[in-house]
Amino acid sequence: MFHQASYPLFYKQKRALFGLFLLFLTMHACQSSSETETTPTTKNKTVTNEVKKSSKLPDEVTFAEHIAPIIYQNCTPCHRPGEAGPFYLRTYEEVAKHARMIQYVTSIGFMPPWPADPNYREFAGQRFLTDSQKELIKKWVRQGWKEGDKSSTPPIPNYPKGSQLGTPDMVLKMPEKYKLVGDNLDKFLTMKIPYELPKDTFVRLIEFVPNNRKLVHHVNGHLLAFNPDKKKNINEKSWVVDAYKHGNRKDLYDELGILHDDGSYPEVIPLVSNYLPGVVAQMYPDDIGGWEMKRKGAIVMNDIHYGPTPIDEFDQSYFNVFFAKEPPKRPTMELQLGTLGISDIVPSLVIPADSIKTFRTKAKVLGDISLLTVNPHMHLLGKDFLAYAVTPKNDTIPLVQIPEWDFRWQYFYTFKKMLRLPKGSVIEVVATYDNTAENPNNPYSPPRVVAERDGSMRTTDEMLQLILTFVPYQAGDENISLE
Repeated sequence: MFHQASYPLFYKQKRALFGLFLLFLTMHACQSSSETETTPTTKNKTVTNEVKKSSKLPDEVTFAEHIAPIIYQNCTPCHRPGEAGPFYLRTYEEVAKHARMIQYVTSIGFMPPWPADPNYREFAGQRFLTDSQKELIKKWVRQGWKEGDKSSTPPIPNYPKGSQLGTPDMVLKMPEKYKLVGDNLDKFLTMKIPYELPKDTFVRLIEFVPNNRKLVHHVNGHLLAFNPDKKKNINEKSWVVDAYKHGNRKDLYDELGILHDDGSYPEVIPLVSNYLPGVVAQMYPDDIGGWEMKRKGAIVMNDIHYGPTPIDEFDQSYFNVFFAKEPPKRPTMELQLGTLGISDIVPSLVIPADSIKTFRTKAKVLGDISLLTVNPHMHLLGKDFLAYAVTPKNDTIPLVQIPEWDFRWQYFYTFKKMLRLPKGSVIEVVATYDNTAENPNNPYSPPRVVAERDGSMRTTDEMLQLILTFVPYQAGDENISLE
């Protein structure tokens, strides 16, 4: 996700930030034979909202009493105006129109999309249906999708317009609509959205909202802070440039008008906003996360990735900015294992044609940390993904398991409570790739060798990453709710 070649300043600053805290140590292939590799073989059976399958279903299932709560919690957030769902699911009429399809896609686990196994690890805001909920929908459809008593229907949730989180304090939109030429090629661009404020302020969260959800694949947003005495015109020069046009960073910065008037570089806060399909920005508790936002600056989208399209399309995505009253007390930190990260992939990420192959990457924790969020990342050949930590006492801490990888849904999974990893723990990732003709997502027919190529983010190449958001541990963190 973070491409070193196209924006090395951000990448190097980010890596330097990791070095300041010295919390992780790369685990290379030549590890000491005394280390124990432990793979969890049993699942954590603690899904709190599961209802035993033997629970008796009501004699009559109605939308008002039984189905509406399920729909509103799991479906409506995406199936409403301005969101990704292709149709709306808010009223009885809208849901009844698609009743048979809803029953089918929920019965096979296709919807709601939640790739992580809830029996391995639960997360904040997770959307999945229990067996009993699936049986309720099935019985409702078989009985003719009855509405029931309208007066008992819960109110339709009141969602904020243009946001998953609430009403922002400021919206920063692309300066104009960007035309995506219909040439069936991936596009990697660097974009600048400048802003000016009355004074310096603090920010709690920056939420990226894609305008063209069909084509926006991923975004890494960085915050620039200009020195007002060194930058007169923040809107000068281009606001969008091909990320691979220039062979050096200075030419790229110069075309974007990022440099100060004297040629010096502005201050950079990396990775203040990230996006992948399915991602909802996470609002942590008040004391956790956040940044200072200088009165004159810009958000730079490093390698905003648009998927291929056969016809011309347009995009004008934007950022929602939520201010904070106080400076951040516990700034979050982020690092990644695997591709472009702190740990090697073993063996090297090369998947031969007509093969199914498993790879590993691992890193050791050098200080107590509190994990907040994890984000697994692979491309089209991904088959399954497992991440866990093994403590110095040889206890296994489940992190995330995705039994059936789905490239279309790549969530940032936030734990229900801060998750402590003690000093000396080893985080391990085990991922399998399917480069056979039986993989319907395989971009090549017949299959050909696919590999990691210098951090290329093209969907036809491969990546293996586990991105971690964390803070240094403080006593009592494990009791702090992130829901």
